[in-house]
Amino acid sequence: MLNYLWMAMLILGLLIGAATGNMQNISNAIVESAQDAVDLCITMLGIMAVWTGVMRIARKAGLLEQLTKLLRPVMRFLFPNLPENHAAGEYISTNCVANILGLGWAATPAGLKAMEALGRLEDDRRAGNAVGAVRKPGMASNEMCTFLILNISSLQLIPVSIIAYRSQYGSANPAAIVGPAILATAASTAVAVIFCRLMDRPAFMRERK
Repeated sequence: MLNYLWMAMLILGLLIGAATGNMQNISNAIVESAQDAVDLCITMLGIMAVWTGVMRIARKAGLLEQLTKLLRPVMRFLFPNLPENHAAGEYISTNCVANILGLGWAATPAGLKAMEALGRLEDDRRAGNAVGAVRKPGMASNEMCTFLILNISSLQLIPVSIIAYRSQYGSANPAAIVGPAILATAASTAVAVIFCRLMDRPAFMRERK
């Protein structure tokens, strides 16, 4: 659907430009936009490389492991049916830490591995008819849904991507977005946590009966 919308807007813009005699301006805008896109991609590639490297260093130095331990009480609250020391817990914690630091690129691999681990956990539960198992094959588990919602609404202390965009386009103070971003993402994360716990509680109570 989005592809059709974009195509319609492009065609409409070209038709209006041709009808109003502004085809030269449209051609110049296309060339300038293409150049800006390439410049932005190069800038973001450099930032991604730097922060992904920082994450690898933090992992090897044991910093991520320490942060993961600090998040264990939060993980137990959000994922009460997740087995202790399960691989998914480490991946989820790593993803959350990366998102909190604004490193969405570094968070993606951990998020994919977390979903794979949660999928295997659900398969094991279904095979053994364990507590917390989803009854229909192919249906996302409570842990999967919770993780996805948290990942989308994640708290960010340092919105690296937005700061990079603002810097690329000449902002006088690219980091001015930090305060509003913390408030906005803190609110979205709080709403996500409340929603997940409220929606998960009836299913959890039914499984316990």
